[in-house]
Amino acid sequence: MANEEDDPIIQEIDVFLARSLLEKLYLFQYPIRPASMTYDDVTHLSAKIKPKQQKVELEMAIDTLNPNYCRSKGEQIALNVDGTCTDETSTYSSKLMDKQTFCSSQAASNVSRYAAAVYKKGELHLTPLHGILQLRPSFTYLDKADAKHREREAANEGGDSSQDEAEDDVKQITVRFSRPETEQARQRRVQSYEFLQKRQAEEHWVHLHYYGLKDSRSEHERQYLFSQGHGLAENTELIKSPSEYLMMLMPPSIEEENDKPMAPSNVLSMAQLRTLPLADQIKILMKNVKVMPFANLMSLLGSGTDSTAVLRCIQQVAMLVQGNWVVKSDVLYPKDTSSPHSGVPAEVLCRGRDFVMWKFTQDRWVVRKEVAAVTKLCPEDVKDFLEHMSVARINKGWEFMLPYDEDFVKKHPDIVQRQHMLWMGIQAKLEKVYNLLKEHLTPKKQEAQSAHPLLVSGEQRVNMAKAKVKQNYGQLEKEFQKQKAEMKSNDTSAKMDVSNIRIKEEPVSDEEPMDTSAYEGMNNGIVNGLHAEEDSADSLNGHLPGGCIDRVAQELKAFVSSTFKKQFVLTLSELKRLFNLHLASLPPGHTLFSGISDKMLQDMVLDTGCKQILVPFPPQTAASPDELKVYALWEAGDTYDQHRQVLLEIFSKNYRVRRNVIQNQLSQECGEDLNKQEVDRVLK
Repeated sequence: MANEEDDPIIQEIDVFLARSLLEKLYLFQYPIRPASMTYDDVTHLSAKIKPKQQKVELEMAIDTLNPNYCRSKGEQIALNVDGTCTDETSTYSSKLMDKQTFCSSQAASNVSRYAAAVYKKGELHLTPLHGILQLRPSFTYLDKADAKHREREAANEGGDSSQDEAEDDVKQITVRFSRPETEQARQRRVQSYEFLQKRQAEEHWVHLHYYGLKDSRSEHERQYLFSQGHGLAENTELIKSPSEYLMMLMPPSIEEENDKPMAPSNVLSMAQLRTLPLADQIKILMKNVKVMPFANLMSLLGSGTDSTAVLRCIQQVAMLVQGNWVVKSDVLYPKDTSSPHSGVPAEVLCRGRDFVMWKFTQDRWVVRKEVAAVTKLCPEDVKDFLEHMSVARINKGWEFMLPYDEDFVKKHPDIVQRQHMLWMGIQAKLEKVYNLLKEHLTPKKQEAQSAHPLLVSGEQRVNMAKAKVKQNYGQLEKEFQKQKAEMKSNDTSAKMDVSNIRIKEEPVSDEEPMDTSAYEGMNNGIVNGLHAEEDSADSLNGHLPGGCIDRVAQELKAFVSSTFKKQFVLTLSELKRLFNLHLASLPPGHTLFSGISDKMLQDMVLDTGCKQILVPFPPQTAASPDELKVYALWEAGDTYDQHRQVLLEIFSKNYRVRRNVIQNQLSQECGEDLNKQEVDRVLK
């Protein structure tokens, strides 16, 4: 009551709702207009509208006598658009840009909250707006000028050509027949931008008549802005009880949900998902995720879900590949559907995808060209298959995206055996369809080495090298003695150049010491330890003559030095990519083609004055191990060596640092205040 006394009511105004111009009243806004145009003296030459699209075009005259109008520019525009000749098709008949076209765009999609108000004799009359349109200048005349210019150039070029070339050359024509359009293809076509543009262009223009502000017809139409009757029957919308008025201001939640945009058909919240039967939940999850370990599936289904029931349902929609569940092909490609890329029917797609899944049951790596050669499908379809369940690795192929789930295999041997029998049946079917050869059925030696990947530590790798040395020692010794005997029989008494031979040292047992003596006949570059086929990460890809090792080291050092002087900071993954590009630019037979392992590359990086920066990346990062190894040039010999070292020390403590923290740390450590440009240069 006290607040109401401080703020008394000064005047009460009656509000009336006018219906005469309902769904006919538009508000035109002119946010941009020529300086010579005013609302008082503007002349509308013509107007037209497309009612369904609420699109309007107005053609307005420009006052060419206005002092703000540039006459020379207007004459130049008219000349560019129409040329020197004037006829009925000319845009500017007066050889002067004397009119401007305005095109509309919707300022608001929902105008139900807006109304035009007229106040007269203590009464406020409201008329709801049907649309709010912003009119902006149209520059289609510039397109016409460009078209005229191209026509003149084409005419000039055509005049220079000889008459002998008048006849058109005979060209071969390829005739293609369109396939029957599926329902999915039709829906995509209807929702495409080109189709919507075509639909909008098909609507005819409705020409309008413009009446000035002081015209008698305008005076007559303005009277419709006032309510024609003041009776209660005419304005029942404005007479509401307090509860009804409150309901109009705050509608119930059901109406709010109706106003929300529709979610895509393939999006389903977890709350909605758990209201479905268990089989449908598993099918939807597998269809969206495509590859999933069993433990992750159980966590998504929520606590209390029976694992036996889940195992029974998962086998209906997925197949077991390397201990993980991969969605079946017929779930992704139902019957009577086709490929969006090539139009191939679903049956052919399912066979091709089953072949890819079967290949991953044999090995962790699949080559895309091999899949395309066997299935005879287009590259886009093959890429879709591989992206469903694998990740591309540069110069290696496609690797299965999840590690081998050994826990599931040990806990459920009966499921594994049943899935193995199913894959045997699929393999027999694929053999008949694709006429598979033995090279497709048996994995390669290096591929069959392990069905599941294991992270091998340095100690384990040394033990493997010892075992391999013991295994091959006898054979190597026999070959060595044979070559030694041949040398003696040929009376070759040349002395050995021991400096040209480098032997990679491997720890061997005390019982069987490794003979490291060098002879001319043994200069075959065999590296003790793991061969390239067993462990390409730490072995040489090929056989290096002893004299080539120094040249290879020099070439490799030159590449690493020049690369880090340009980049300063590189991950091992990026360095390998740059090295592969460097190899591609070298001529055939170059010494670097003899084989460079990752270990050799990393050792050379450290030998050239670089250091490894142990950046503390978050544990949940999706980066590969090579992307987590960061190397930086510690001393470049320029004025920013100290600043760069401070910056690298900062990033060795945190992988994400604010700019002001970096600038303060640089100022403290270097003893000088760096401006923004210097800090940017160091960061770059």
